[in-house]
Amino acid sequence: MSAFAQWIKRYPVVRGMITYSFLWPTGCFIQQKLSGKKLDEIDWKKCWRFFFYGGFIVAPSLYCWIRVASIMWPNQNLKSAVAKALTEQISYTPMAMTAFYFSMSLLESKTVEESLNEVRVKLFPTYKVALCIWPFIQTFNFSVVPEKNRVPFVSMCSLLWTIFLAYMKQKEQKELEAGIFVK
Repeated sequence: MSAFAQWIKRYPVVRGMITYSFLWPTGCFIQQKLSGKKLDEIDWKKCWRFFFYGGFIVAPSLYCWIRVASIMWPNQNLKSAVAKALTEQISYTPMAMTAFYFSMSLLESKTVEESLNEVRVKLFPTYKVALCIWPFIQTFNFSVVPEKNRVPFVSMCSLLWTIFLAYMKQKEQKELEAGIFVK
């Protein structure tokens, strides 16, 4: 086994960080391409912000959440999986979405007030969509996927979610306030 493979096995959070450092900017890139941008129009700074946030914020926090959930509910059965998934939706998910909009806005050099306003406008519409998707993915994840593969599994599932987050992030607040996207 190579030294790198041994290092990743010894520090599993690193595997998630590497995965998210690739998938989050990829999701951002795909969202920009889906919105009609040509390659020379891609906002690479935005992709770098997604790289940083995905790899250094999301992956470690998700790793910690999955570890805590596995300690709270050590069994890998449907009952424990549903408990973990529901707890995640009322605890980790709102915190993670708030951190996403707030932190990404700050990384765009927005003021704290502007960042808080973005959270206020975009959090609930995003959360409603998450409630329709993530409980099912996480129930499967917690009941079937071995613990050491849970962060990589979720990261693969999150590619589509990241495309959606990138879409919501670029939506103008006035559009959301007017109810153009979600009421």
